[in-house]
Amino acid sequence: MKLVEAYNKIIKFANVPFKEYLSEDIIKDPMMKIAKGRTGQLLEITIGLNLSNTTLDFEDGELKTNKCDKTGKPKETMFITQTASIIDELLVSKEFKSTKLYAKLKHLLYVPISKDGGTSEWMYLTPVEVNLDSPKYKDLAVQLEKDYYDICQQMKEQLSVSTTATLHTVSGKFIQIRTKDSKPYTPIYSNVYGREISDKNRAFYFKKEFMEYIVALEKR
Repeated sequence: MKLVEAYNKIIKFANVPFKEYLSEDIIKDPMMKIAKGRTGQLLEITIGLNLSNTTLDFEDGELKTNKCDKTGKPKETMFITQTASIIDELLVSKEFKSTKLYAKLKHLLYVPISKDGGTSEWMYLTPVEVNLDSPKYKDLAVQLEKDYYDICQQMKEQLSVSTTATLHTVSGKFIQIRTKDSKPYTPIYSNVYGREISDKNRAFYFKKEFMEYIVALEKR
């Protein structure tokens, strides 16, 4: 499925409470509140997108959803991708546009999910298409690239403190890397350093500032 196809499908029920088009069984499913990613999976099913583990959700881009209020103000950071498999690329500052991270960022469809009130009142808000090749997002593209290299440098500085130093949260203006793991934890091993550099798995996240920026830009 192309990203624009998904956009055209989602826009038809954007800003419409779940109770208007979803079955009562789905709305009352306890997993709606328990499982953090349930509403994102539900959106994929609703638009006919196959659930898979491919690098990108669409043929030409990525789908991202995040919890917000009715005004679109984000309530959480937003997951981008795990770092364990690309850790050494980050530690040698691999060229930004050739990274898995950039592939996830360059063309995405962001769908805010308002979870104000009971589940029957929840709704997907107006989707936002972000294309870093578009002049509209030139400044954002520049900042994300800067964030990437700043984060790579911060990681190297953390590990240079001692031969047993480990990674901690590192941040740019719009993205960050922090822990994303559950017991039993999965340590991260670096071939560059020849040792474990984190006792838990870590991941890239969009900070709330990113969602606020793209939503505000869309309203201009």
